[in-house]
Amino acid sequence: MMTPEIQKERQRGFTLIELIVVVALMGLIGLGASAVTFQVMNQGEKNSNYVAASRETNNVMYWISRDAQMSQTVQTTGQSGFPLTLSWTNWDNTQHVAVYSFTRDQLKRSYSINGGASAVTLVGQYISTATGNTTCQFANKVLTLKVTAIIGAGTHAISVAQSAEIGPRLGI
Repeated sequence: MMTPEIQKERQRGFTLIELIVVVALMGLIGLGASAVTFQVMNQGEKNSNYVAASRETNNVMYWISRDAQMSQTVQTTGQSGFPLTLSWTNWDNTQHVAVYSFTRDQLKRSYSINGGASAVTLVGQYISTATGNTTCQFANKVLTLKVTAIIGAGTHAISVAQSAEIGPRLGI
């Protein structure tokens, strides 16, 4: 049988030093977990912005390439080359005109057939109109196109640029 003095000694509990060490370890574990969570969330936002910017530049490239390959007349204006006017006549003598122009950071396509009412389509958002970022030039029967999309701000800004050389229809 245990004496009351030995039993009292076993029921002392934790010392102050042991409690401080446990609290410090829990703080370090919590700090590490919050840093990892922040990194995962931050990287997720950057990845999402990159995918969105890539999608916007791909969409612009698709539409302009599509119309440029059909065009018989290419007109660029301004220092950046926009508005860009592409026109062509089909085998059935229908006349098509596609005009690409900017409204702030949005590139819009205005399309008409035989001079009728224009249908306006949003082709790309977040397109950078800063000098040299988005340009088109027509020389030697080749349309050279550069498109830059920027999504986010500050350290979270993601910029994606694509370039292409497009040859319009033969005979122009």
